Amino acid sequence: MKKFKNIYIILFSVMTAFFSCQENDYQFGEIISPSDIVITAEIVGVDTNNPFGDGSGSVNFSATANNASSYVYYFDGVASASPTGELAKRFSKVGVNIYTVVVKANGTGGVSSTKTIDVEVFSSFSDIEAENLLSGANVGDNKKWYWQADKDVHVGLGPVTDDYGNGEFGYEAWWNGIKAWDAEKGCMYDNEFVFTRTANGLTFEQTVGPAFIPATYAGDLGVGGDQCHDETVATSMFGVKTVSFGPSTSKAALEGSYDNVPYRGTSFEISDGGFMGWFVGSGTYDIISISKDEMIVRIIQAGDGFAWYHKFTSTKPVQGTSYTYNNLVWEDDFNTDGAPDATNWTYDLGAGGWGNGELQTYTDTADNAKVEGGSLIITAKADGSGGYTSARLKSQGLRKFTYGRIEVKAKLPAAAGTWPAIWMLGSNFPTANWPHCGEIDIMEQTGADKNTTLGTCHWFDTASSSNASYGETTAVADASSEFHLYTVEWTDTAVKIYLDDVKFYELANSADLPFNADFFLILNVAMGGSLGGTVDAAFTEDTMEIDYVKVYQE
Repeated sequence: MKKFKNIYIILFSVMTAFFSCQENDYQFGEIISPSDIVITAEIVGVDTNNPFGDGSGSVNFSATANNASSYVYYFDGVASASPTGELAKRFSKVGVNIYTVVVKANGTGGVSSTKTIDVEVFSSFSDIEAENLLSGANVGDNKKWYWQADKDVHVGLGPVTDDYGNGEFGYEAWWNGIKAWDAEKGCMYDNEFVFTRTANGLTFEQTVGPAFIPATYAGDLGVGGDQCHDETVATSMFGVKTVSFGPSTSKAALEGSYDNVPYRGTSFEISDGGFMGWFVGSGTYDIISISKDEMIVRIIQAGDGFAWYHKFTSTKPVQGTSYTYNNLVWEDDFNTDGAPDATNWTYDLGAGGWGNGELQTYTDTADNAKVEGGSLIITAKADGSGGYTSARLKSQGLRKFTYGRIEVKAKLPAAAGTWPAIWMLGSNFPTANWPHCGEIDIMEQTGADKNTTLGTCHWFDTASSSNASYGETTAVADASSEFHLYTVEWTDTAVKIYLDDVKFYELANSADLPFNADFFLILNVAMGGSLGGTVDAAFTEDTMEIDYVKVYQE
């Protein structure tokens, strides 16, 4: 970008020199800065008993100025354009808070003037859980959401208020036939929506387009319907927006239900024309339901004639994967800060190389294992004396499984010499010993190659009376900077290992192998050893973050 900037400066200088030699050839209209900016703020619900409003946090702003052609409001540095100077804003921080609002009045010739106003507003509505699920709990946390394209009815349509006797206003009564990976909607399935936690609330940004515009709204814009369009049509698609929360006020949220369950009762509004991929002239969403990895919302199209239903997921679906096991029987989503849940996890402790020449000592302290910000964080550290500490968590004696699909969403350490692993041992390990008990390595990463993941099974081959193993590798370019999904699906006929729902490993299972009995889970970061290799001499610490662990069975 610096090169472009320098080019612009040079061009501007040349143009300035050129035009300075052409005196009186060109004339410009008078450039006048806007003046006498007046800003009014009507806080909704103000009366003698509620001097700061009715608790909705809603404020109606109006700005006027001499010689102004348009206006821009700035809330915590995020811009909201207002051609007329009129703007409605809902502040969602709970309590009575003072907000500084900057208004820029735009004049002719690119000149502008600004004025600042402070407003003191009361908001009584709060849904911290929904906010945390959307973005994360700590300032700086962010979370990506995607279309739940691998599920049927990830988009649907129903009436806004009409009821034909079955509460149709609360669900996709008009159109609910869309299947997973619909060909027409395929253009939008790469959309990414990022919610970020800041000190002043949440922001939203669509980072990957395009926008899908249904036929019901395309006519209002004069464009083709039921197809995707770029930012030249959906001009407010990109850029950072603010997100405000409030109580749902729609008939569906107050009176309706979805799959026989009442709505959550929370709505959120994306500022400055923002929307989540489906462009219908509105950015206000009723949250029907939300969990750590699924969100179902309802949005009313501009004009109040159509209510759209959308399903999103925090794990990007990959087309082509069909799993055998889809009934969630157990999960740990690490939502409670502190020590890992003692009903799910215990520890291996101590040193001794662990059979692989490893260098670390495993502990059960918060320095090496803790739950924070929605993740289990396992930290390997240099101890200052030439050694290392880390943690090895296991579900042994607490959670065990025979067959199923085990998913672990994780971000891996980047430092040379670290050896992270997500794996399983047969529950008969204490008596049968390794490798007779069997071992399934869902994910291992060597200390020297952080762009590859390994999947391996180990067992004892009775025919040859020797240890046996079979492994495969697959590339993963950003394992240390992004979360990826590491999965094993294990039946009586096969053990299959996947990266981000793409299979790269398969071992035929049989009665001769140990993979037909209970196994328990292990999560750890080792240092050095047979796969860790040489530790970076400058190593201080690095982490493996686990977003969640899920087990599906029949």
